[in-house]
Amino acid sequence: MGPCRCKPLALEIERRFLVEGQAWRRHSRWHRALRQGYLVSATDGLTLRVRTSAPLGEPGAAGAAPQGEEAWLTLKAPPPGAGAAVPQALSRLEFEYPIPVADGEALLALSTARLAKCRHGLDLPGGDWVLDVFEADNAPLVVAEVELSSPDQVVAVPPWCVRELTGRHALSNAALAARPLACWDAADLRELFG
Repeated sequence: MGPCRCKPLALEIERRFLVEGQAWRRHSRWHRALRQGYLVSATDGLTLRVRTSAPLGEPGAAGAAPQGEEAWLTLKAPPPGAGAAVPQALSRLEFEYPIPVADGEALLALSTARLAKCRHGLDLPGGDWVLDVFEADNAPLVVAEVELSSPDQVVAVPPWCVRELTGRHALSNAALAARPLACWDAADLRELFG
């Protein structure tokens, strides 16, 4: 899973984990600076996001780093009738389209909820893994995500993934853009980071 997953009709099946420590770094194969803004973020899970991506230089280990600046417009929505077969916390519809970088910058300027992070592509088995190191008001949050081909896919979760965050709305990117960790009270931060 690179910075863009272009699919004409896709069901995104994903698990997310809180990361502690630096042991993940040896698995990083590429990294990019991401900025994203939310044009729509509804309580029912519908989001319309713009994202720009820029290179950060060579990856820390052998691997192909995506090149050049890029931008995408992404619509995410709850799957219709997911039920027990595909739990809503684990899956969403995702429609993602590349757009000109200038359009991405203009749409970012229009968005009121934004965040920045450094995304790393990881060489872990059992799905497409990425890791986000959040910046500014969401630091020191580090989250690993794995995109799966089915909701019952077996995943070997690395030991530095210390807590599952799948389904925790307050830690979704849209929620963190609207209410970053810097706005959380001390009790909520203690509960998150232990």
